[in-house]
Amino acid sequence: MMGVTFSQFFPPQPTLTEANLPSQKGRVFIVTGGYSGVGLELCTILYQAGGKVYLAGRSEEKGQAAILKIKANPAAAPAEVVFLHLALDDLATIKPAVEKFNSLEGRLDVLFNNAAVSNPPQGSVSSQGHELQMATNCLGPYLFTQLLLPTLRRTAQTAPAATVRVIWTSSIIVDLTASQHGLIVSDLENPPSDQQLNYTNTKVGNWFLASALATQVGSGGILSLTQNPGNLKTPLLRHMPWWVGVATAPLLHSPRMGAYTELWAGLSSDVTMQDGGKYVLPWGRLHPSPRPDMLAAMKTKEDGGTGVAAQFMDFCEKQTLAFQ
Repeated sequence: MMGVTFSQFFPPQPTLTEANLPSQKGRVFIVTGGYSGVGLELCTILYQAGGKVYLAGRSEEKGQAAILKIKANPAAAPAEVVFLHLALDDLATIKPAVEKFNSLEGRLDVLFNNAAVSNPPQGSVSSQGHELQMATNCLGPYLFTQLLLPTLRRTAQTAPAATVRVIWTSSIIVDLTASQHGLIVSDLENPPSDQQLNYTNTKVGNWFLASALATQVGSGGILSLTQNPGNLKTPLLRHMPWWVGVATAPLLHSPRMGAYTELWAGLSSDVTMQDGGKYVLPWGRLHPSPRPDMLAAMKTKEDGGTGVAAQFMDFCEKQTLAFQ
């Protein structure tokens, strides 16, 4: 495990970048949190490769500013980048966002659930009163994905197997600091005051979401994976004390490197349907030795596991049911 942890801080060179990415002409992508950090870099790469990219976020002003930056980079083929209003911390905005997307598009090749918030001020909550990180990082993406499944399934019917994908976003803390079996289920209804623990729970939750979705839609040719984009210099650190940025600076990489991780997870031909629910490490490779307790959490008690992931999924379904 130590070797795997070390390699997440100092990963091998990426194998899929803008330099060798095939043309994405005719393909449609959604990237949540697409106007800053890794999301902006990913949108830029997909646009330059000729794809149609929906940059999803809450601020149209920031979205349009990002689109200007993206379009400043010439595309290899006719490409488009479009702003899609989406506030993941307000469940009431998610169905309208999906309806807007579906009114414009008949296909969706890859959904990148990239957006996240980390360590906001204690007591921060969503529009529906959920702990803000759980709402933004898990509940919103869960609902968004479930509502987009008809479009993803329709796309997969005529696409090569495993090329229609949903990519979730985890973190190195899943390996380093997550609780035994991933999370303590009682924390979901009664979030602790420790914001870092709440954040960790959401990054574990993203793996649980990826695994459950793989089971739900794998037979339809849709591949679901989670990934740790890497330790990066991004706005995700904005709520942390100033000294955290200083202390971690030597270990942080540029956001473009994180985009390579997501690019590999979303587009690499090295992964197949048999890899559904697996975990991708920086800058694009499957986790060779996931924690046994985490794997057990993603199995039901009937299958010899602990059933923790199933309880998490029940929580997500219960909290979003009224907005489906």
